[in-house]
Formats: sequence, structure tokens, C-alpha cells
Amino acid sequence: MHQAGSRRPVLGLLLAGCCLLLTWPGLAQEATPPGKTVLTISGRIGAVPPGVPVAFDLARLEALPQRSFTTQTPWQDKPLQFTGPLLREVLASVKAQGSQLKAIALNDYKVSIPVSDTQRFDMLLALRVNGERIPVRSKGPLFVVYPYDSDEELRSTLYYSRSIWQLKAIEVE
Repeated sequence: MHQAGSRRPVLGLLLAGCCLLLTWPGLAQEATPPGKTVLTISGRIGAVPPGVPVAFDLARLEALPQRSFTTQTPWQDKPLQFTGPLLREVLASVKAQGSQLKAIALNDYKVSIPVSDTQRFDMLLALRVNGERIPVRSKGPLFVVYPYDSDEELRSTLYYSRSIWQLKAIEVE
């Protein structure tokens, strides 16, 4: 028969391990980044702690793998190079579990984007255009961009309407 006192060292080690996991950089999802928040993701996510929206600053978004593509958009007269993380990787980083994204812009414009779009297409959460950060006056700092030139289907009003700029929040539904 075990005595209660013999369990204390094991319990202490377990508690120390849990504390280490919660405080070790990169092992736990910080709810608030150190820089200015540019994007908040909430809703059906596996955030730590549960129910708390996850905030991203530019440094946190730039720490994700970056991709680039050049595409023509209906808003510019020439193709532009967009750079940023794939939207599906941003969602994976917060363990998103929904089927719809409610994307919200700085001016509170809202659009619904099916999560399936993020799997079908290499959509970017663009942080840069032609190598430069995107200022607010030029649709920044975040712009959801589909690779329009990669598929004729994407060159339509439906997908253009889902390409929200000045993105500030995503609610996973």
C-alpha cells in the first residue's frame, strides 16, 4: 500500500512539467503578442486558455512560413507580388475548427469565407506588396488575397468579394 507522502515528488514533477510547458517560449500559444495587435482570431479555436481570442502582431505573423505569388487583381492596373503566410497556416496555428470564417475589416466591413477555400487555394494573408509592408491607406496592414491568375474560377465577383483588405479580425464559426 502506498502512502500519500510517496506521491508528493511525482506530483511536484508533474506540476513543474506543466508550468514549463505553459511558460517555455514557443510551446504555449500566447494570447497577446508583445507588439501592436493587427489581427485577432476568435471563435472555434483551440486557444490557450480556452475561449480567449488569439492576437497576432506583425512579428508573430512574419514568424510563420512566408509565401509569395504575383497576380493581377481588379483593384490595380498591373500584377503585384503579395507575400505573407498562407491563411490555412494562420488558422492551423490557432487550431481553428470551424467551417466558415467571418472576416472583419478596420471599417467593420464583414465577409464570410468558407474554410474550404483555404484548403483548395493557396490564399495569402498578405503582409507585403512588392516587398513592402502594406500601409492602411493601401489596403493594409493585412489583405486576404487569392492567387487569381492560377485558376480562371478565381477571377470572379465571388472570390473578389472574399478578398477582404484592412483585415482586423477573424471569427471562426
